Amino acid sequence: MSESSRAPAAAAAVPAAAGDSNGLVGDDAAVAVVSLYQKQKKIYARAVTGVFATWRWSLVWFTQLLFYGLPWLEWNGRQFVLFDLGVRRFYIGPLVLYPQDFIYLTGILIISAYALFLFTAVAGRLWCGYACPQTVYTEIFMWVEKKIEGDRIARMRLDEGPWSVDKAWRKTAKQLAWVAMALWTGFTFVGYFTPIKTLAGSVATLGLGPWEWFWVLFYSFATYGNAGFMREQVCKYMCPYARFQSAMFDKDTLIISYDTERGEPRGSRSRKADPAKLGLGSCIDCNLCVQVCPTGIDIRKGLQYECIGCAACIDVCDGVMEKMNYPKGLIRYDTQNGLAQHLTPRQRLARIFRPRVLVYTGILLLILLAFFISLALRHPFKVDVVRDRASLARLVDDGQIENVYRLQIMNATESPQRYTVAVQGLPGIKLEKLPEISLAPAEARWVTLGVRVPPEAAQLAGAGAHPIHFDISLVDRDDRGRSATRAAISEKSTFVVPR
Repeated sequence: MSESSRAPAAAAAVPAAAGDSNGLVGDDAAVAVVSLYQKQKKIYARAVTGVFATWRWSLVWFTQLLFYGLPWLEWNGRQFVLFDLGVRRFYIGPLVLYPQDFIYLTGILIISAYALFLFTAVAGRLWCGYACPQTVYTEIFMWVEKKIEGDRIARMRLDEGPWSVDKAWRKTAKQLAWVAMALWTGFTFVGYFTPIKTLAGSVATLGLGPWEWFWVLFYSFATYGNAGFMREQVCKYMCPYARFQSAMFDKDTLIISYDTERGEPRGSRSRKADPAKLGLGSCIDCNLCVQVCPTGIDIRKGLQYECIGCAACIDVCDGVMEKMNYPKGLIRYDTQNGLAQHLTPRQRLARIFRPRVLVYTGILLLILLAFFISLALRHPFKVDVVRDRASLARLVDDGQIENVYRLQIMNATESPQRYTVAVQGLPGIKLEKLPEISLAPAEARWVTLGVRVPPEAAQLAGAGAHPIHFDISLVDRDDRGRSATRAAISEKSTFVVPR
C-alpha cells in the first residue's frame, strides 16, 4: 500500500471508533485527524537579576575561565593539562599518567557520581542549575542573543515581524557570534588532546589532521545546536538525570518551592490594596516566574522534572514582592516537610543530616581518602612484562635454557631516572646481562632481556611453566658512584622449561 493510501485510512479510523454504535461512518461524516506530536512553542526567557543569578553567572565565569584558560597554562615547558593520545601520556599539572593509570579516571568518575548524589539529596538539581555545560552555554548564548536582538519583548516582535534590513542583520550577527563561540569551544576542546599552540598554528594554515578537523567541527556543532537551538529540549528529553532525579529526592530535600498556602488565591491588585480585604494571597499572578524560566514551566504547579533548579523564579518573585512591600520568599528553597509543617530554617537545616545524606557523605569521604592515598603512594615508574612469543624457550651455551622477555619501563616523573633489573624464582636463574637502564623525563621504553637457568636447575624443576618475578629498582647515584634504591616494583611472569 502506498503512503498516500495509508494516510486517509489512518485518519478515517478515528471517526470509525468514535462514531455510531455500529462503527459505521456516513459519506458526509467529518474526518478528524489527531496528531500524536505536540508542537513546541519557542521559549523567550526573560532576563533576571538577583542573588541566584549572580551566583549562576559567577560559576559561568569560573567554569569558562577554567575551560578556555587551562590549555594555555604551562608546566615544566609543556602544557599544564594535556591528554596526548599519540604518545599515550596524560599530563595533569605535576602528574604524568599512562593508560595503566586508568583506575584514577574510574576513581574520578565514582567521586563525581557520589558527589552528585549527595548534592541532589541535600539541595536538588544544583549541578543542573549552576554548573552543567548545557546550562552554562545556554546562558552565554542567550546573553549574546539579548545583546543583539534585545530583551524578551523585542525578540518576540522581531520573530513575528516581517523580514527587513534590521531583522536580517540582527539575525545574521547573532548566528555569526554563535558560530564563532562554538568554533572557539571546539578548538579549545581539541586543545586538551593536541598541544594547543601547535593546534593554533595548524588552524592558521588549515593543516589540521582528519581527526582534528572532525572533533573541532563535531564539538562546535554540538555546542551550537544544543545551546543555540535545542536548549531546554536537551534538559527535558535528552538528559537522563531529569528522569532518575526523583530517586534521590525525599521530603527533606531542598527544592525550589512555591508557598501555596501563602500565595493562593492569586490575583492582580494595586500596590496599595490590602490583599486580606480582597481575599487574595501574596501572588499577584504576574506570570514573571514563568517568563524567566529557561524550560518554560510554572513553578506554582509544584515540583516538576523539567525544573533545573536555576532559581531564576526566586529572583524575579523576590523582586516583585519587594515592589509590593510583601515579605520575600513566596518562591524559595524549601522542603516538602518544611512547607507542610511550617519548619523554621534551623529545623530544616537540622534535617539535612539524615541517614541518606550521612551514607552518601561517608562513602564519598572514604573514596576521596582512598583516591588521594593512592596518588600519594603511587610509584614514580611503571613496568609491564611481556614474554617474547616468537621464542618461548631455547637451549644456549653450556646447555642453559633461555627465555626472552620484553619489559616496558615507564618514567612517571619529569626527571631522568635510572633502573636496575634482577630476576628471582628458580635456583641459579640469572639475566644474560645486568643492564642499568636510563630513561629521560616521562619516557617509556621497551627493553629485551634474556633470562637463563642452568640445566641441573631446569631438570630439578621439571618441564612446564614456573613462576618467576622481576625486581625493577629505581636507583640514585651520588658523586662517588654509590647507589641507593628509591623505589622498587616486582612483576610476575613465568619461565618455560621445554620437555
